[in-house]
Amino acid sequence: MKYTGHVVVVPYPSQGHINPLLQFAKRLASKGVKATIATTHYTVSSICAPHVGVEPISDGFDQGGFAEAKREDLYIESFKSNGSKTLSQVIKKYLDTSYPVSCIVYDSFLPWALDVAKQHGLYGASFFTNSATICNIFCRIHHGLLTLPVNIEDMPLLVPGLPPLNFHDLPTFVRFPQSNPAYLAMKLNQYSNLDKADWIFDNTFEELEGEEARSVSQQWPGKLIGPMVPSAYLDGRIKGDKGYGSSLWKPLSEECIEWLETKPEKSVVYISFGSMVSLTAKQMEELAQGFKESNLHFLWVVRASQLDQLPKWFTDSTKEKGLIVTWCDQLEVLEHKAIGCFVTHCGWNSTLEGLSLGVPMVGMPQWADQLTDAKYIEEIWEVGVRAKEDDKGIVRKEEIIKCLKQVMEGERSQVIKKNAIKWKKSQRKLLVKEEVLIRILMSLSTV
Repeated sequence: MKYTGHVVVVPYPSQGHINPLLQFAKRLASKGVKATIATTHYTVSSICAPHVGVEPISDGFDQGGFAEAKREDLYIESFKSNGSKTLSQVIKKYLDTSYPVSCIVYDSFLPWALDVAKQHGLYGASFFTNSATICNIFCRIHHGLLTLPVNIEDMPLLVPGLPPLNFHDLPTFVRFPQSNPAYLAMKLNQYSNLDKADWIFDNTFEELEGEEARSVSQQWPGKLIGPMVPSAYLDGRIKGDKGYGSSLWKPLSEECIEWLETKPEKSVVYISFGSMVSLTAKQMEELAQGFKESNLHFLWVVRASQLDQLPKWFTDSTKEKGLIVTWCDQLEVLEHKAIGCFVTHCGWNSTLEGLSLGVPMVGMPQWADQLTDAKYIEEIWEVGVRAKEDDKGIVRKEEIIKCLKQVMEGERSQVIKKNAIKWKKSQRKLLVKEEVLIRILMSLSTV
């Protein structure tokens, strides 16, 4: 059955937010709904997905986005002001066409988009790109059910529906509310007008975080519609869907795959800290020493802005064992038979991708929600280990080597590998539940 309606999807303009919302747009388009991504001028040229339209909106910094703004609070306010106006213009553009906009699905970081939807008499749906566990925590803070700051003396923190959380398991903004007031405000503002939303979506799934979502459903009735991973790696429903259809950097996938083809099965450590994390020179040095002394093959994604943090001796002394690239197609790499381990910052997208591809993980969380994701990777799903920092906040080379050995070799690695394969199989069988989506599409079709 084909459905009518026109859904405009509005992501926060960073790679980790664009990817899942674009994947959602592709799922809508595969059902016959007209789907359009409305993203900032700076990111609009990065979108290339079959059957999904693209419209530019403004964040007020059209030449450089957030990097041009330099301050979180300034950027958020500017995006609200300029984004509201230009999103309204997109809605008006389609008003007298065959495809008037019927619904706005917006990144939960952008609650003003819901106000715009309601001003135009449209459906509005909030899309959360983090875990249900994180939604549970911040929703409780917003509603006054959990107060900040939390004290280390009161640990572990006991939250209904969640495992006991120690201080180092909590998101940065919960541990240190004053560390970044603008980001904390943005996290809490996600819940400011949710009572007006027609639907709330989250990029997770029942088998993974059902209890975490149910235990806060009175305040946050989220529909678990994930994992938003290209369908070639899950159920194959969308023909030829092997990538998200967006990249803010040019990936060097051909070079990566050619190199991986020369390596034995399950022998390569893949390392990536995502699109936003920047490591200190000292941490880069410890990683470099650890990878060299582990004597394992490695493929390390080091963004161009961080290349000068690598020790000068590293590239030449490890060229027989390693490959360094500035960006790559992560899903394509994780799927390769040569990959045996994923060293990750534990961003939610990377976590879901590791789970979907059945790759054991070494977690090196840096900030924000990554700390909680790492807890689940190691202790709840048991698909990896978490590298421990010293008292200066550095993961030393000895710890890196130990973690790699635990995941790649020995008794514990067998348990981790077994669980990783279990989650991969569970997601392949999942045939991502369509009931929620079908009901929504039927609503849109009657507009």
